[in-house]
Amino acid sequence: METRTVLDIIREVTNVSPEQLKNALEVQKETRDPLAQVLVNMGLITEKDKARILSRQWGIPYVDLSERQLDKDLLKIFPMHLLQRWKAVPIGRNGQRLTMAMVNPLDVYAVDQMRLVAGTDIESVIATPDDIAAALGQSVSTTEEIGAALQEMSEELGGDPGADIELEEKKGEDDLSTDQLLEMVDDAPVVRLANLIIRQAIKDKASDIHIQPDVNRVRIRFRIDGILHDTMTVPKRVQAPLISRIKVMADMDIAEKRAPQDGRISLKMSGREYDFRVSSNPGVHGEKVVMRILDKRGVQVTLNQLGIPQTMLEEFEELIHRSYGIVTVTGPTGSGKSTTLYSVLNTLNSPEKNILTIEDPVEYQLPGLTQTQVNARAGVTFASALRAFLRQDPDIILVGEIRDRETALIATEAALTGHLVFSTLHTNDAPTAVGRMIEMGVEPFLVASSVIGVLAQRLVRVICPECKEAYTPPAEAFRRLNLAMDMDSVTFYRGRGCERCRGTGYKGRIGVFELMVMNDHIRELVLKKAPAHRIRDEALDAGMTTLRQDAMQKVLEGVTTMEEALRVVYTG
Repeated sequence: METRTVLDIIREVTNVSPEQLKNALEVQKETRDPLAQVLVNMGLITEKDKARILSRQWGIPYVDLSERQLDKDLLKIFPMHLLQRWKAVPIGRNGQRLTMAMVNPLDVYAVDQMRLVAGTDIESVIATPDDIAAALGQSVSTTEEIGAALQEMSEELGGDPGADIELEEKKGEDDLSTDQLLEMVDDAPVVRLANLIIRQAIKDKASDIHIQPDVNRVRIRFRIDGILHDTMTVPKRVQAPLISRIKVMADMDIAEKRAPQDGRISLKMSGREYDFRVSSNPGVHGEKVVMRILDKRGVQVTLNQLGIPQTMLEEFEELIHRSYGIVTVTGPTGSGKSTTLYSVLNTLNSPEKNILTIEDPVEYQLPGLTQTQVNARAGVTFASALRAFLRQDPDIILVGEIRDRETALIATEAALTGHLVFSTLHTNDAPTAVGRMIEMGVEPFLVASSVIGVLAQRLVRVICPECKEAYTPPAEAFRRLNLAMDMDSVTFYRGRGCERCRGTGYKGRIGVFELMVMNDHIRELVLKKAPAHRIRDEALDAGMTTLRQDAMQKVLEGVTTMEEALRVVYTG
């Protein structure tokens, strides 16, 4: 019988190209990590791909826990802290044998401990860390824990946790001294409450946590798939200690309540490391705190997973493999620009290339890159870092955002002297990006010579696969989209709403894109400072697919709904 190597299994299970595999092997020589983990770190495969590879390599079954309903009676067999330590979850029983899904089923010590605790034989299967963490999160009632923490805090502060007290606002944050707040923020109940809110946000795959004071309550809101949801409310009396606890964790000044502040928190939860960018802003009813959640494992999305249509993807890949020029990604805040650029860097990352980035802030750390963070106090700006980069023999440069004339000019200079430059701009579509650079003060001939392509993007929510159903959309929505077809000839889909998608009908997001590749005709229009609509017409004549066309294609494919497409990309 022929023995298969790990390389053979990777070729069978994934779509990794020979060139990408060669680059991964070079990285492995430096890091000494397992090859499958290197591929995950480079964003070439997912954790599920890695689990399938290990499953075949070790001869141990792989189980996708996201498709299983767990038996809560089995979960009661083991203490929760042991399951979290072992990174394991019981998923079935066959006679006297208990099946345990594990991140590392070869951990003999953990399997022996499970056998002793359960008093039965253990059969181990492999699952992803995310699925294990999600399964363990489902088994804990966060609502009950938060209720218990609030009850304990209320007993310490005095009063009924559920009571609405009209005079509560008179006893606000300003009536508590800094010493009192410092004593309160280290108390077990407020520590537990803050941790539970963060844990629930991670479990719900939220991108942001909003702690927003109102007149007589504090609203806790999570941004999930780009939409803010009211998740819970806590009594007004909890406001001061809770916000102060978050500020202490973020190394912010709890005595300063009248000026905005920024901070950062690093936490490890369920075996994974997270960064939180924390921002406080004074309001009429107290400080509002917003926490942006960043997974320190980095972006594990490949270019072909972003949702870029195949023809457009081929054009974009041709652009990013050029040796020089500027490629910009445009869109509003929260449209996925950083994810796209990190996916590009993962694709291009190899030992033969020197890749330098200047970001504000560094959201994800990628192996093999030199990443620099803007630090205005130390004099590190986009422009000053770019100047230094040009003396560092770079092949590829990422500028987090082109905000001003100086940065734009240096980026242009870098592109014209043989470097490939990636950056972002805040414009509504691709054709207006070149005009934006000219408005900043860059000469039209420099823009025409340096910019090789512009990718505009938005994010639309994906229909939940668990409750997806066919439906007939409103005739008005169909009319507004101006589709050249009969509504009865197409099947449209939506999500009915279920427990898995929190009743929203959507689960996850995908990009819609518009790629403008610079050609001679567009360059001539740029040199003449032609208006954006003429540049757009020329790009359309050259075959550009617009944001709206891509969104409509995803509607027709049943990926998203007509209402979601209208919400995100409709322009009139």
